[in-house]
Amino acid sequence: MQRSLAKERESEWTCPGLKDTPKSAKVSAEEWTMEKGRKRRKFSEEYKAETVRLIQSSGKSVGQLALELGIGETALRRWVEQAEIESGRGPAGSLKRSEREELVELRRENQRLRMEREILKKATAFFARENQ
Repeated sequence: MQRSLAKERESEWTCPGLKDTPKSAKVSAEEWTMEKGRKRRKFSEEYKAETVRLIQSSGKSVGQLALELGIGETALRRWVEQAEIESGRGPAGSLKRSEREELVELRRENQRLRMEREILKKATAFFARENQ
């Protein structure tokens, strides 16, 4: 019974933007897309750390705190997850921020070295043909 009720609600409602409206309602194309001029908010590392401490010490859920602070629930969950990783309590194989940055830098350097090696190979082949 629960499943059929959930399917009925799912087929009856849609979610344009942030509001639930019945499918029968006329919705303009602008309401279905994110605002193009909308700026992404940035939070300092100190603010994120303080918010994570508040979540851990207050006993409130991430959802409750997200509503109170006016921050997206997904963003708060990511902050908490990253804090767990940084403290060494994250899932196995997850990288700390510094490790991730180092990995990106090493991949860039690796790509650059491969390109240089390829150029040197071509130059060597060119000069070998010239000397014959």
